[in-house]
Order: sequence, then structure tokens, then C-alpha cells
Amino acid sequence: MSGASPTKPISKPARLRTVLASGEFVIAPGVFDMISAKLADRLEFPAIYMTGYGVVASHLGLPDAGIASYSDMVNRVERICALTTTPLIADGDTGYGGLLNVRHTVRGYESAGAAGIQLEDQEIPKKCGHTPGRRVIPTADMVRKIEVAVEARHSDDFLIVARTDARSSLGLKEALHRAEEFQKAGADVLFIEAPESETELEQIGKSFDVPLLVNMVEGGKTPLLDAERLRALGFQIAIFPATGFLAAAAALDSAYRQLHTGSTERLQVPLFKFEDMNRLMGFEEIWEFERQHAD
Repeated sequence: MSGASPTKPISKPARLRTVLASGEFVIAPGVFDMISAKLADRLEFPAIYMTGYGVVASHLGLPDAGIASYSDMVNRVERICALTTTPLIADGDTGYGGLLNVRHTVRGYESAGAAGIQLEDQEIPKKCGHTPGRRVIPTADMVRKIEVAVEARHSDDFLIVARTDARSSLGLKEALHRAEEFQKAGADVLFIEAPESETELEQIGKSFDVPLLVNMVEGGKTPLLDAERLRALGFQIAIFPATGFLAAAAALDSAYRQLHTGSTERLQVPLFKFEDMNRLMGFEEIWEFERQHAD
């Protein structure tokens, strides 16, 4: 037989690295459960984003306020990565503790299949980036976390996304300084959370020569801009973490209110076709298996 060996598939982290190196603008929809992950996956986005807010809300029914544990989150990472083909950037909060925790978290997320991890400089317990009362740790402490994260990863393709929440409490100048230090520490992508105007976005975009991530939250602090404008401002990745769960919550609220009247005949929201849901969940493969092994 021929001695040719099969071509090894390109890993998800390597695929995302290639996309970023090409200069392509990346829109990453937020996913928060397996239905949202599978729906986003089939649309072939360059990346998807595991939103901490959405996962904590859907999994625990609690606010994104430092309550979820590493185990809660890494289990979600593993499940999403196992059943999707799109590279996943996953929210890793503060790394769930000190430097040893950061090392453990980075290794765990990478082993679970993520293409990158987002780490932030908030004090523990952290809070959602578009809610009040956030406090940040000293810059030097976050720099050490990033250095440990870079050291801990198995592959250089695994992205370290460094986020600062300093804008809201310490101002944009301090946030820019922190991001510069994070870049020196080895971060692959910089993320300044919650700029409050297009002027601030422009200033951020002009300040760095590495991929910049921007957070587009409907109802949040940052103005919502389209991909073309964000690219022009200097950003390369735009996450939309809340779009999916806000849409799902609105649809469910409307549907359940109508059902409360005793009927779904006058639903004001579209329903996913049952046969399409069966297909999304993989029932066709189950039925084929059953046909092959029928008595």
C-alpha cells in the first residue's frame, strides 16, 4: 500500500490564528448553551464566544458576579467544543483565583478544546463588565497572571485575550496603559472593556498594533457599531455576547405569556420547525443507526 499518511486536520486554535493573521474581521456571536452553540456553529462564523453572563444565567440562573466556579465553566467549554466545529473564545473571568489558579484554568480550557481564553483584571469576585461597582487589581498583578497564562498553554496558537476593566473606575488613560503592559507580557489580543463613546473607541484603535477585541452589548455602555465601522476604527474581533440570550429571553417571555392564555395559536414570535430542531440535535443520525441495527 502507499506510504502516504493522512493529512492532519488543522486545530481550532491554529485556524483562528490564521484568520487573525490574514487580517479578516471576526464577528463572534455569544453562545450560552448547546442550542445557541449549535445554531451559531452551522453559520460558519470565524469564531464563537462563550459568554460568562449567558452561561451563568442559563446554567445557574444567577447573576454574573463571581459566583460560578472554574468547574462550572470548564464543563461548559468542553461540551460546547465537543459538539461544534467553530473555534471558541471562552470567558475565563479572573482565572478563578491567584497565579496557580490561572495556570490551572488556562490548561483546563485548552484541554477542553477552546481556541482562546479571556482573562480580566478585576478583583475577586468579579462582575459583568457593563454593570457598576467593578474594581481592578494592580497592573503588576495582572501582568503576572498574563505571563503565567502564556507560560501555561501547551500551544502558542492558543490565544490569550487580556481584558482590562479599568476604564470605568480609573479612566481611559489608565486602561490604555494597562493594555500596553498586557501586550508586553505576551497577550495575543487586547480587550479594553466598556469604552463609552466612538471617540474612545477610535483612541483605543490607534494605540496598538496587535488584534483588538471590542464588546458589543445591546443596552451596554459602548455604542453599537457595525463591522465595517469597527474595522475602520482599528478593531479585528467584535463579540456580541448578549444578542443570543436577549433574543431568546424575549421570545420565551412572549411565547409563555401567550401560552398562559391557554393556547399558542396567536404567538407573536416565530417557532423553529420541529423537524429542523430534530435535525439540529442530531436525531437523523440516531434514526439511521436504528435502521441499521433493527431486528
